[in-house]
Order: sequence, then C-alpha cells, then structure tokens
Amino acid sequence: MSRSLPVRRNPARPRLRGAITTALMILLAAMIVRDVLVRRWSSAPLPSSDVTRRLP
Repeated sequence: MSRSLPVRRNPARPRLRGAITTALMILLAAMIVRDVLVRRWSSAPLPSSDVTRRLP
C-alpha cells in the first residue's frame, strides 16, 4: 500500500500570516519599552505596609 500525503485544502496566506506576526511583535516590543520607561521614571516605591518593624 502506498501512503499519500493529505491534500491541503485552504492553506493560510503566508503574507497575511507574516504581517500579523510582525504587528504582534511590534506591539509586544512597544509594551516592553513602555514598561521599562514607566519603571525608570516613576516615583520611588513606598515601603510595603506588611513589613514588621521593631520598636525601640
């Protein structure tokens, strides 16, 4: 018996798939850059309220 490969009925358009992938990568990079910039120029974080301190 000879086995044949299944026929592709409706292959995804590679150009459209590449454009979507590129757009998602650009959005991901923009989100990372925005996060880095916000962390760099935001005010200093306040001390956590759950920290226990010893009183003198």
